[in-house]
Amino acid sequence: MGRLDQLDLSLKLSKKEEAERLEVGQQRMATLRLALGGKLDGDELGPPVCVVFEGWDASGKGGAIKRLIEPLDLRHVRVAQFGAPSADVKRHHFLWRFWPQLPGWGGMAVFDRSWYGRVLVERVEGFATVQEVERAYGEIVEFERSLAAEGVILVKLWLHISDEEQLSRFERRQRKPLKRWKLTDEDWRNREKRPAYEQALEDMLDRTDHEHARWHLVEGDSKRWARVKVLETVIAEIESGMRAHGFEPPALPS
Repeated sequence: MGRLDQLDLSLKLSKKEEAERLEVGQQRMATLRLALGGKLDGDELGPPVCVVFEGWDASGKGGAIKRLIEPLDLRHVRVAQFGAPSADVKRHHFLWRFWPQLPGWGGMAVFDRSWYGRVLVERVEGFATVQEVERAYGEIVEFERSLAAEGVILVKLWLHISDEEQLSRFERRQRKPLKRWKLTDEDWRNREKRPAYEQALEDMLDRTDHEHARWHLVEGDSKRWARVKVLETVIAEIESGMRAHGFEPPALPS
């Protein structure tokens, strides 16, 4: 049994529970972000934070990212989206295009997709050779270890939804004119290859989960549950990372 099979996709929250936990979490997130940026007691900068979002098409990454950064001043966080590499990008090492978007001390970045495309879509679609994919696992782990050694708090999230829930979301998007643009022919083709993607995903989890950057799997069939879990997971990882670097997180209000 793989890791994904062990997730309970029936987990859910009521609208009220979601609102209450989001309110508490977003207040905490804003406080931590100000502390890391040297905007609270003193001007010392805290460690960089990089949150990496991966997940199935229509898994709710956009909504989760929106709730995560909603309480933050846009000057204090960067959201970077990565699609298929351009012809110019392909001339470089696959990690090259991600470096300029990484946060420095006191900074925070959110990556919508990331270097994991190398061992997921590029593997399944044959855009990278078997040798390139095999080499990429070690390159990714060493890359992330080097970031951690420089102080980066790296939070990796996979938003998981069932095949049935994904199909339902695709069909709802197809029916809504203002959402239809988010659904492409490529999304439908990828659904047909889900077993191949699931195998690539299990290999990715097994080979790139390490002590400096653990994978956090998010049950995503309920968007309310997923949004809250993402927010609370990021908060917990930031607080842990701050302590590891000698920065005590701000106390909770009494």
